[in-house]
Amino acid sequence: MRSKKTGKYACSFALLCVLLAALFLVNLNYGSVRLSAGEIRAALFQGMEDSGTARRIIRDIRMPRILSAALLGGALSVSGFLLQTFFANPIAGPFVLGISSGAKLSVSLLMIVFLEKGVFTGSGAMILAAFAGALLSMGFVLVISGRAGSMSVLIVCGVMLSYISSAITDFLAAFADDANIVNLHNWSMGSFSGISWENVRAMALVTAVGLTGVLALVKPMGAYRLGEAYAQSVGVNIRRFRACLVLLSSLLSACVTAFAGPVSFVGIAVPHLVKGLFRTTEPLVLIPGCFLGGAAFCLFCDLIARTAFAPTEISISSVTAVLGAPVVIYLMLRGRGARGGREA
Repeated sequence: MRSKKTGKYACSFALLCVLLAALFLVNLNYGSVRLSAGEIRAALFQGMEDSGTARRIIRDIRMPRILSAALLGGALSVSGFLLQTFFANPIAGPFVLGISSGAKLSVSLLMIVFLEKGVFTGSGAMILAAFAGALLSMGFVLVISGRAGSMSVLIVCGVMLSYISSAITDFLAAFADDANIVNLHNWSMGSFSGISWENVRAMALVTAVGLTGVLALVKPMGAYRLGEAYAQSVGVNIRRFRACLVLLSSLLSACVTAFAGPVSFVGIAVPHLVKGLFRTTEPLVLIPGCFLGGAAFCLFCDLIARTAFAPTEISISSVTAVLGAPVVIYLMLRGRGARGGREA
């Protein structure tokens, strides 16, 4: 029985890896400039002395964008999985609870202040600002969760927090004098464009640290999903465990917001799609599954954002909302139906 289950997991992981590889190749090929297979191969494997147009498109534009979409999509999906574990609720996520909006506000403040002074903001400063905003928002959510009578109240508060953060950001941007403030507007819409190799290295480092921390919590997470009482009975320090979940979820979602802006619904939809694929609740299986699934989901959404109305590019959040929101609606209706059945 154990070997049969392991084989099923292996097939699901293989499917995600094949899908991810296919999307990687398709994203390399498609764009405003169509490249042949020979041009792509030459751009990838020829020496650095080659400075042709195809090489610049592949190595300097498409490769950083593809890698960032994969890394940030995976990080956002894992962040959503952690929040769903923390609140024991299927519709918890960094975007719905307003955590991404808090990170957006802090990064916006940083960008406005430094753009007006003509100072460049590096990757480290962006990540730290987003992390601080995410932690503040998460603190607000935790305070509300202690007083809220239901998850629906918590979600409404998260939506209100998102509106407040967006309103403050718009207010500050309206009084900014620097002409480069248009960058803030483009970033706030959500996009993987304009990512540099320096950004990719920074996000890869932060994501690796975050995932390492998450994997270290696999055993206590498995006990926690069976209930706090059971987790305590097997020696899990609940307070420390919950603090680690908050920090790691905030770190991963902050990394996404710092580089791509607010990206909606990935953290809610993908973990449930992955659970449906693997048909398990084991964290050791779902954590890497969520990362691979989030990477594939964001690569697919970015492909649509770049090519659906080319040469016009739409925001990544618009695409993820169209594909992810129906999953959330289905989860809410299914949960309501289940409650109605129990009441009957």
